[in-house]
Amino acid sequence: MGDFTAELAPQGGDIVVTKHYPSAFFGTDVAATLHALAVDTLLITGLSTSGCVRATTLDALCHGFVPLVVEDACGDRDPAVQAANLFDLGAKYAEIIRSDDALRYLASLPPRRTQETRA
Repeated sequence: MGDFTAELAPQGGDIVVTKHYPSAFFGTDVAATLHALAVDTLLITGLSTSGCVRATTLDALCHGFVPLVVEDACGDRDPAVQAANLFDLGAKYAEIIRSDDALRYLASLPPRRTQETRA
């Protein structure tokens, strides 16, 4: 039940983090890893918006990142809970965007240099 779908399976060079708590930051080295990679903005997706997405978004902000929650790439057990959490996250902690905006944002970024090209 916790396996990656074929479309989202990690590829060579991807960093995979196993988390045990709602936030991707709690009990992991995600913040340090992202800071070392000079990442400043995060696209946050997942299930459930009221749990893991919310906790990760708040911790992202507290670690100095700009959190962008991709609303159509998140879900929750009830549409009303989903809507309330997106509203609250957008009012306090994050920008709420759609996946087409996220894809445009990613396309606008310069290519990241890999370890091999950092000679």
